Amino acid sequence: MSDQRSHADTGAAGLAAEAGGAGGATGATEHAPLHDADAPMYVISVAAELAGMHPQTLRAYDRLGLVTPGRSAGRGRRYSTRDVRLLRQVQRLSQDEGVNLEGIRRILALQDQVSALQQRMRELQADLDASRREAERRIADAHRSHRRDLVPLERETSVMVWRRR
Repeated sequence: MSDQRSHADTGAAGLAAEAGGAGGATGATEHAPLHDADAPMYVISVAAELAGMHPQTLRAYDRLGLVTPGRSAGRGRRYSTRDVRLLRQVQRLSQDEGVNLEGIRRILALQDQVSALQQRMRELQADLDASRREAERRIADAHRSHRRDLVPLERETSVMVWRRR
């Protein structure tokens, strides 16, 4: 089994590298992916081999909603590179960390939530940066529009005392 797993490790690592990051969550590479990591491209037997699992395990994970692959026109499962990485993560959590399937489901849901929040934060940061640039541009425009040839004059101020009669 270790031979099959090491072969699957190499295959999935190669696929992850093609998809834009061999490090899984690390995203260490800065090169553009050769293909879309979400493109459904692997039939269940290939995905199972790449993940080092039995195809029935993949079917069970699909039924449980842990890893939901795309479907072909004939309704056959088609796994993406991202799905294969997710299968490997599920396997690691289950076998190496001893996490049960419900715990894995919760971990995956929390990871999705964190990813969504991080994406929202990036969007808000971009909006904030754009707003700052616009404010700086308007301030610069206002400063350019000031007439430099006018000199402010001080006015005399006098105080008038009001008394009731």
